[in-house]
Amino acid sequence: MIKVSQLLKTVSTADGNLDILCGIDLEIEPGASAAIVGASGSGKSTLLGLLAGMDVPSGGEIWLDGESLKNLDEDQRARLRAEKVGFVFQSFQLLPALTALENVMLPLELAGVNDADKIAKKYLVEVGLGERLSHYPTTLSGGEQQRVAIARAFARQPRILFADEPTGNLDTRTGELIIELLFDLNDRAHTTLVLVTHDERLAARCDRCFAMTAGEIVER
Repeated sequence: MIKVSQLLKTVSTADGNLDILCGIDLEIEPGASAAIVGASGSGKSTLLGLLAGMDVPSGGEIWLDGESLKNLDEDQRARLRAEKVGFVFQSFQLLPALTALENVMLPLELAGVNDADKIAKKYLVEVGLGERLSHYPTTLSGGEQQRVAIARAFARQPRILFADEPTGNLDTRTGELIIELLFDLNDRAHTTLVLVTHDERLAARCDRCFAMTAGEIVER
């Protein structure tokens, strides 16, 4: 489960303090899917980064899978992410010098997982890239690169998956295919899925949808 209580994020600017998040309360049950929508600058990506432990709040508390992030240092938060969290990014975040197979294998190998190559191949086959294992990112289409990123995220079997605009760089048809793939894999893995998106098609597929405006959030 993800739980947030009175979450605040304030940053200093030349004009004084800027409140990005203003006392957010939020709960997402295990295995549920949730979309966070809102205009640019509303605080969506800031919230996602805080939920994932990639940044620290100015106030409030976050629990991931029952564990509070409040008193964890950077190394402890990184360890928690490695154990429980997966990511899918708008920009794919693939390493250009590695093949599709190697991109999926790398986080498994860093985690000391046995049979990393077999697991990576399994997930690449599941996303329809069984014939593209040895291809480098520059030789793959945007949709294929995002499928590699999805395979990489699910191969770690995370308890929680965060996705930041996963269809943002894709055309409509490819985006629809990625949405189907994302939810199909998620249903089978029973992962808690949290998406930041402008894509109403993607938001409509989620169990819950939260709208952000000026650092505040409401369920719609």
